[in-house]
Amino acid sequence: MTETGWRARAGATFRCEKQPATGQRGMVVTNHPLASAAGAEMLAAGGNAIDAAIAAFFALTVVEPMMVGILGGGMAHIRLADGRHVVIDNQSTAPLATGPTTYTPDPNAAPGTMDTLGRKNALGPTAVAVPGNLKGWCEALSRFGSFPLADVMEPAIRHASRGFRVTPYLHECVSDCAGDMARNAEIARLYLPGGTPIQPGARLVTSDYAETLRSIARDGPELLYTGALGRHYADHMAKAGGFITRDDLTSYRTIEREALRGTYRGFDIVGPPPPSSGPLHIIQMLNILEGYDIGALGFASADTLHLLAEVLKIAFADRTAATADPAFVQVPVAKLLSKSYAADRRAHIDPAHAQAWSAEVAPGEGAHTTHLTVADGMGNIVASTQTINSLFGARYIVPGTGMIPNNYMFVFTPHPGRANSVAPGKRVTSSMSPVIVLRDGTPRYALGLPGGLRIFPSVMQALSNLIDHGMSVQEAVEAPRLWTQGFGVEVENSVPSDVLAALRDRGHDVAAVGNVGGGMSAIQFDADGTMTGAACWRADGTPIGLGGGYARKGVRFRPDQARS
Repeated sequence: MTETGWRARAGATFRCEKQPATGQRGMVVTNHPLASAAGAEMLAAGGNAIDAAIAAFFALTVVEPMMVGILGGGMAHIRLADGRHVVIDNQSTAPLATGPTTYTPDPNAAPGTMDTLGRKNALGPTAVAVPGNLKGWCEALSRFGSFPLADVMEPAIRHASRGFRVTPYLHECVSDCAGDMARNAEIARLYLPGGTPIQPGARLVTSDYAETLRSIARDGPELLYTGALGRHYADHMAKAGGFITRDDLTSYRTIEREALRGTYRGFDIVGPPPPSSGPLHIIQMLNILEGYDIGALGFASADTLHLLAEVLKIAFADRTAATADPAFVQVPVAKLLSKSYAADRRAHIDPAHAQAWSAEVAPGEGAHTTHLTVADGMGNIVASTQTINSLFGARYIVPGTGMIPNNYMFVFTPHPGRANSVAPGKRVTSSMSPVIVLRDGTPRYALGLPGGLRIFPSVMQALSNLIDHGMSVQEAVEAPRLWTQGFGVEVENSVPSDVLAALRDRGHDVAAVGNVGGGMSAIQFDADGTMTGAACWRADGTPIGLGGGYARKGVRFRPDQARS
């Protein structure tokens, strides 16, 4: 199907709001232009994709502070130039002092939510899990990068100390959290000057955080895990009633995991395994969809959206039952990845009626995150999703440091006896889906996005957009999305009302929403070495491609050479 042929069958069409970027020497796609520029600066200086990715992440902790920080957690999926796939799990873990009855579930919480009495798993020091981001980023850089830590941190330090202009998106995120942020003087001083949300265009300087970054650039990540910064952090937790201790910090380790692999219509889908649930259930859902001619049914038609909703409900039922930290729960990976299991589930889908689904497997999160996708001209690719969980995490600043902690304890269920219940040292189960797609062993796409439980459904739909509907990479990331976890069905409001009515006729409880998930970052790789980077309208996403190159060997500039 041609890149525009999908429109003839579509139930909804749209116009892209952003333009892609192209390059052959490198591509950086992040959810803030200054972070993309930080990564591109590393590539321009001769660094590789890992240097660029880590520089971009440190910059994002400054310019996108509501989404990511060094006190968060995440997953990095790295494809090296030699073809190896490396997954670094630097997810947060539950403090050793916590357990399945640490929090009291809110009896009035909506289905599928993790709300507790007093919001103790959402706000303040009691909501914070052990951080893994700083250790994971520094390990990736030391193993696979080519620049020292101080070099890749320099753009972040510059923006923190000199300031940067607040975007309307950052302003709106502050407005959404203002009530909670007002409870902490340090975070309010920065983001609520004069008691109101900081305005678009204002220059934001975070000098305490700049000093923290300078200390880390000088002394390395162990400053947090075994050094003075860690002692300060643990002392703060003890005084403020949090659960993290020095033992939590000194014992934290990243884990290198083997990537999961699946296939869809001749493409190989590769991504992190549990405790990241995303790629596992993406492959599960694509296996079910493989039995239908999705391209012929049409993008965003009632038939296609009905099937998407049903496979999402199937995946969420299985995810709830059995997907968690594999050190604590025996996750039935082989069954969930199998084509035969997909065929069994597919056989029970009614094309005319919505239905409720229960899990058929058994065991043996927050929507605000960031994602970047980076590639260099040497063949290295990084797709990585990192977070502090909710907007502004636990919504306070560790005194004197500028650091905003995560509120990752909100991702565990507060109910005991479940796959995702709290347990000491247990790693967070996430929906992160930093995916790389291959064709005949060669990278074709790399993509991912923030969005909590909406991440892996959105990646699955983007892959279907690319493979089934033949969309361009820009169209695929901007296309309208659908989401459900088994209750109501969210559909982005650019889908026409007659299509939504047809879904309601089949029994779906449909709500039109402004957006599903966050800003997707994607790169397409072409046979001639061209990379196309795309970011969508759901965040401040910006692709920057590197073209050009060095002078031809032997060229000299001779302005004074005499004419012959």
